[in-house]
Amino acid sequence: MANPSEKKLDPAGYRLPEELTEDQKGPCLSLYQPTLRGYPESQQNPIRFRNLVRELQTSLEGKYPDLPGGDLLKPFLDLAGNAVFWRNSLDGLAVFGAPDLFRVIKLQREVPEFAFAGSSFYLKPLRRIFQTLERYQVLGLNRDRIRLFEGTRDILDEIEPAPGVPRTIEEALGEELTESHLTVASYGGAGSTAMHHGHGGKEDDVQIDTERFFRTVDRSILEKQSKPSGLPLMLAALPEHHSLFHKVSRNPFLLEEGVRINPGDLGAEDLRELAWKAVEPVYSARLDSLVQEFHQALSKGLGGDDPARVAEAAVSGRVEKLLIEAGRQLPGHLDKTTGRIETTAARDPGAEELLDDLGDLVDRMGGRVLVVESDRMPSETGVAAIYRY
Repeated sequence: MANPSEKKLDPAGYRLPEELTEDQKGPCLSLYQPTLRGYPESQQNPIRFRNLVRELQTSLEGKYPDLPGGDLLKPFLDLAGNAVFWRNSLDGLAVFGAPDLFRVIKLQREVPEFAFAGSSFYLKPLRRIFQTLERYQVLGLNRDRIRLFEGTRDILDEIEPAPGVPRTIEEALGEELTESHLTVASYGGAGSTAMHHGHGGKEDDVQIDTERFFRTVDRSILEKQSKPSGLPLMLAALPEHHSLFHKVSRNPFLLEEGVRINPGDLGAEDLRELAWKAVEPVYSARLDSLVQEFHQALSKGLGGDDPARVAEAAVSGRVEKLLIEAGRQLPGHLDKTTGRIETTAARDPGAEELLDDLGDLVDRMGGRVLVVESDRMPSETGVAAIYRY
């Protein structure tokens, strides 16, 4: 495993989907909705969605009165009537539409209701979720198979592994699986400890297969999950599997701490509590380090919290990291060519969200953007920037 001192965990977590941050041919429609899990409460979700689509239509007509909006709204209306889609909801929903794009994202966190038409997508609520330090992944592992989870301090959901990540030892090793391994029988389901038939060489073969399986899982998780996400990864497994997996792992995102219990023996809430207990110190340390870095940069003239000056620096690509305050809104317009900003009244139908646009600009220029809760922000203006030079 990589030396912990060499780990370079990306403090910004996920980047937003590229198609949402790239320049789009407007109008760009953004819709956010909190959703309810479980029947019968979830029956309210499509009803609330239709109401938000009507608000979206009003926004579109107010800002683009001469533009027929039927084609842009059609995918939203089709989604409203898709009964299969609404059967399984999480805690929130983000839907984006433009002349050449339609993207639906289910979210693990509740988001405020919002429907807006503008020249770019409104991404701050999505950024808050995708780029929060709280997010982490859990690899549930035993000798024969894996499960993958993603969560925050409040929620942990099982997720589908990315394409290319093997779920079972058979998928990982295929025809290379030794014949001896096939004499291993598992009792009590997939989460159980395997029982071995045979001794000596056969057990050695099984151990070799297990190590090869763990190596394959480690490589695929690193390439398909950890590198794209930048999220901390913790292992949930029996102690002996912890020892072997950490021995073979080369994943710098893998935490030393983990859950040393077979994940199949835990309920979802118990697993979440144990996982957050392990990741919370990492979260706090990363945020403290980022705040300290800002104060040091500010003292050297390499940081700023004036939105106008930060915007000018962002245009020239000087912003390396940008902290945006969650919940803070600053209506206005940002000229992404000059960096000039103009504030406007919140009720102005032509108003954009300056902090959101500033985050988009920094992201496009190769900087990192992080949304931080108000009580942990190192400034009172809604922004805190660390400059490259």
